Amino acid sequence: MTTYSELRLLPWTGPDGKPCFLSTDDNGGYLSRLADNTEAAQLGLAVELLDHALEVLADNEAGTEELHQLATDLIGALKDAVRVATSRGHRLPIPTQAPHARHDDASPVA
Repeated sequence: MTTYSELRLLPWTGPDGKPCFLSTDDNGGYLSRLADNTEAAQLGLAVELLDHALEVLADNEAGTEELHQLATDLIGALKDAVRVATSRGHRLPIPTQAPHARHDDASPVA
């Protein structure tokens, strides 16, 4: 079984707005599954919001209030997506060896 040295950043915050973390080796536990489902819902809503944003921006008659609300919603969705990416990135296994870089293909940058 693979264990991770990092705590899992959960896709929600505590009542004071601070990040919540989960410490477990059981990726199938209740909180892990709840976090997975919440992340999936957040990403799904972000996709829907992106489609809506494209429609609003294509509408030349969209008012400033609608654009402001759209920007506010996009900021929330982007924050959620960054949180999901950060959480998932921290849970990736750490490679045992660094990738081999090929220096013969590198050209100097002027």
